[in-house]
Amino acid sequence: MNKFYVASSFKNIDTVGYVSNELINKGYIQTYDWTKNERASTIEDLKEIGRQERKAVMEADFIIVLLPAGKGSHIEFGIALGQGKRIYLYSQNDEVNNFETTSTFYHLSQVEKCIGTIDELIKTVIK
Repeated sequence: MNKFYVASSFKNIDTVGYVSNELINKGYIQTYDWTKNERASTIEDLKEIGRQERKAVMEADFIIVLLPAGKGSHIEFGIALGQGKRIYLYSQNDEVNNFETTSTFYHLSQVEKCIGTIDELIKTVIK
């Protein structure tokens, strides 16, 4: 149960790299590192990236979603949810519990909400 995937937006690219490196250093296996991609410039690029990311989510034992995240991350969240995978949902603040902006899916039992620092998230994942 050591394979993981980190979903987030391009604006969180440094944090995604930090989380991934910390887990890799603890012996976890990253199924795909989308941060190494250039931004897609054609529909064909999008299709290939989507194929790789879908495969990576399906191969992962669990996924981590770092908020704020875009529509792609939420689709990856949905794929993981549909497969019954463990999901760690990270937010620096309590936005996941803000009734005006939260999602019903954030509150399902297979989703572990992590609020606080990135290092607290990593401790939660490796425990």
